[in-house]
Amino acid sequence: LISNIVLGIIAFGLGQNFSRQNFSRIGKSIIWISLLEAGGAWAGVFFASLFLLKQPLYLSLLFGAIASATAPAATVMIIREYRARGIFTNTLLGVVALDDAWSLIIFSVSLTLAKALRYPLTEGFFLPKIFLSAFSEIGGAFALGALIAVTFSYFSRFVKTEADLLIYTLGFVLLTTGMALYLHFPVLLANIFLGVVLVNIRKENIRFFEVFRRVDSPLYLFFFVLAGVHLEVNLLGKLGLIGVAYFAFRIAGKLLGASLGGYLSRAPKLVKKYLGFGLIPQAGVALGLALIAKVEFSPLGGIVFTTIMVTTIIYEIIGPFFTKFALSKAGEIEEKRLADSV
Repeated sequence: LISNIVLGIIAFGLGQNFSRQNFSRIGKSIIWISLLEAGGAWAGVFFASLFLLKQPLYLSLLFGAIASATAPAATVMIIREYRARGIFTNTLLGVVALDDAWSLIIFSVSLTLAKALRYPLTEGFFLPKIFLSAFSEIGGAFALGALIAVTFSYFSRFVKTEADLLIYTLGFVLLTTGMALYLHFPVLLANIFLGVVLVNIRKENIRFFEVFRRVDSPLYLFFFVLAGVHLEVNLLGKLGLIGVAYFAFRIAGKLLGASLGGYLSRAPKLVKKYLGFGLIPQAGVALGLALIAKVEFSPLGGIVFTTIMVTTIIYEIIGPFFTKFALSKAGEIEEKRLADSV
């Protein structure tokens, strides 16, 4: 329940990225690249898990969905440290801003399908019925998020102080989360739709997202503490090929997806060639998604969580080096900063 609430809050905040103003500002290349690099990581890990490792379909869906997430904080810190500027840097920032939003959508759809596959409501395996059930839940999440967003926006005119703003926003996110759990709708999608509809109803509604930015750091800290508590050390020895395949195919999917997105959107050559290297880090959101998988699909969910936990540590170590490499190849790092780091 706690992980659902925290991820619901994060999902609501990410809904802001889908405002009309944002899409008109960032351009089609960022949309294409962010969508395809997230989808590329999902596809790479999903097919590797299903066909190479012979894992169950529902488990492969979960592995693939979590693989799509990227940790924007690590990338942003490297950009700030080296004072990188230019088209490549701006594109990278736009992609990492959208990535987690896409990953939550991909995970929500995959989780709904995985539940339908793992725990079918009726005896027998009938794929069209499973898809119909899954997408009816997704439609319900959209309707719930949109309805609460309209209500939210209507009553927002009565909110004056910043303290009331935070309480009011948190209350509606908790209402959306609680209703989604009660109705068995995807919690993350319901909160993303809440944010998407809210930010597009009135420009003034941006204030509800800004107030959350001041309190989001403790949420990510909470994830790491919670992740440490749930780590099953006895499963570390069982990772083997699963961990190696997840690690390698996620990187391959990110690189190929980013290149394909750059090609389709006619992005500059350096963007097509190197941008994927800035998308290697993975942290908070991925751990939260893995924690949900662990709770929903015990005992095999423990393998998912342990794999993500271990690979996250490795990604966070090597990710900044890959990001620096990409920025250096793009020629957007200050020469003095680059020389000082050698």
